[in-house]
Amino acid sequence: MLQSSFTPDLIEAGCDEVGRGCLAGPVVAAAVILPKNFSHPLLTDSKVLSLEQRNQLKYEIKEVALSYAVAEVDNQKIDEINILNASFLAMHRAIDQMKLKPELLLIDGNRFNPYPFTPHQCIIKGDCKFFSIAAASVLAKTHRDELMWKLSEQYPQYGWQTNVGYPTKAHRAAIVEHGTTPWHRHSFKLIPTD
Repeated sequence: MLQSSFTPDLIEAGCDEVGRGCLAGPVVAAAVILPKNFSHPLLTDSKVLSLEQRNQLKYEIKEVALSYAVAEVDNQKIDEINILNASFLAMHRAIDQMKLKPELLLIDGNRFNPYPFTPHQCIIKGDCKFFSIAAASVLAKTHRDELMWKLSEQYPQYGWQTNVGYPTKAHRAAIVEHGTTPWHRHSFKLIPTD
């Protein structure tokens, strides 16, 4: 069972991002503040949940959260500042939008660019340890997947309706055959050279 909070009294926002390893599309981050005693039998890292479970949880999280926000950093900015900095920027943008200001940020992973005037705690595999980080992972993933499904209608040949921009064999083969789209990340190795 995941933990409901890191501290007994601080307002904590769990933060997570999705799409770092993708060849196309934005990186998306979410920040979520849940009630201190929050618990849910299903909520965990979005990657291990089914599509149906994520969609169900998305609505439950939005209903119960004290505050939440989702933000994107597009592929052009990723190419400009690199994917790690873009991931941190997406988290900062999500935190910027929160109506309730957190007193502590719980960050999934081992690194973070500090957010002004707000302490943070990096937690490796945090989306499997804290409900707020797991909730952020669900909101970020459902937002990004829906965006890539919409884009797949415009660019059906890349298989984004199933791979959502990740580097599958079919996605890479489509890049070889059709070239890139305005959504591809040119700072990434789009086609293996070996």
